[in-house]
Amino acid sequence: MKMIAMYLLKILGVLVGLILLYVVLGYLLPFIEVSAKDDGQKKEIPIYIYTNGVHTDIVMPVKNDLQDWGAKIPFSNIKSKRTDYQYVGIGWGDKGFYLDTPTWADLKFSTAFKAAFWLSDSAMHCTYYGKMTEDSDCKMIMISQDQYKSLVSFVEAKFDTDQNGKFMFIPTNAVYSDNDAFYDAKGTYSFFYTCNTWANNALKAAGQKAALWTPSDFGIFQHYK
Repeated sequence: MKMIAMYLLKILGVLVGLILLYVVLGYLLPFIEVSAKDDGQKKEIPIYIYTNGVHTDIVMPVKNDLQDWGAKIPFSNIKSKRTDYQYVGIGWGDKGFYLDTPTWADLKFSTAFKAAFWLSDSAMHCTYYGKMTEDSDCKMIMISQDQYKSLVSFVEAKFDTDQNGKFMFIPTNAVYSDNDAFYDAKGTYSFFYTCNTWANNALKAAGQKAALWTPSDFGIFQHYK
């Protein structure tokens, strides 16, 4: 019994050490900035980073000469059915968190465990907006056409598609309002690749300022104060 107890204590010590290491790296690494890359083109397309306090979305114009998100994320899939929205926010995350955890009070241990250890599916959360207002939770970034093309390619690549190449809509009543919808996504959420890690990588793909690595929205927004 003594040997078993010692073995269990060692395992517990390793787990505690890994958690502490994660917390330290999660705090320190976001301070290392990946600088923006100037491609020499006119910065004429507005995008936004928006956080609800936990999760960061990349917000883009619904339609311009380079992309029509309304054609790929149909307005018919949102409750309001309105077609006059100007912006669409897209975020990637754990499917269980999105669909089964409307508030932190609804969080189940099984959902958190699966999300943390690569055991669940992922989803794209798409939200339409009439306008965007800059504040501490919402920052505008002007980017060039080529940078926008790179951003669009990065975002589109995370959507799961059917045999016809269309985004795979998730029919559910677990939407947050009358202007959002969920779609199946590629990849698996974990401690090391969170919704904010994905958004941070989206900024890198667009040649914008970003953290070296971050699991949190703080790691992104501190570079846009």
